[in-house]
Amino acid sequence: MVFQAAPLARNSRLPAKVFFLMGWFLLPLVSWGQERTQVYLTVEEAPKVIFPEADRWERKEIKVTPALSQRLKQLVGRAKPTIWEPFYISFLASKGEKVIGYAVICEEIGKHRPITFIVGVTPEGKVKDVAILTYREPQGDEVQHRSFLAQFEGKNLQNPIMQYQDIHNISGATLSVRALARGVRKALAVIEVAYRKPEG
Repeated sequence: MVFQAAPLARNSRLPAKVFFLMGWFLLPLVSWGQERTQVYLTVEEAPKVIFPEADRWERKEIKVTPALSQRLKQLVGRAKPTIWEPFYISFLASKGEKVIGYAVICEEIGKHRPITFIVGVTPEGKVKDVAILTYREPQGDEVQHRSFLAQFEGKNLQNPIMQYQDIHNISGATLSVRALARGVRKALAVIEVAYRKPEG
């Protein structure tokens, strides 16, 4: 599936499949209470925010096989993010005929509930940008601020990407900070095995 460049329209109608996949990622469980869920971006909007300079976003669903899961665990090292998703929604961003980067949507548990986010990665394997799609915890949503997310820019799998090392903590959002740090490392690993250094 390829998204052509178009102005963002938050109220635009999306295909039924997009809504289905958004439902899987966003996990809108009634018991959590709608007042605790903050939706900042849709799945369709997210890659356009990460790569606004692109004119094409090719979508790819990455199935998590046992072999891929094992490769991810090796790459993330001691960060130990959760690798529970049955697949990842990813995007290849292009401008003209040139690939300018990749993006993947992941989730990590904050304190009790999953945080859904997208990570953009350059062709060189460095974080270009990070954005929150959905935040579900009753507190700690400061992690969606640019001042926090900007810390990840330029980092790659050779960096620690760990709280209190190269990622500053936020008082009152400690577990969410830890989750995002783990998750960004996981996202880099997913892009590495799916796009930059795929097997076969």
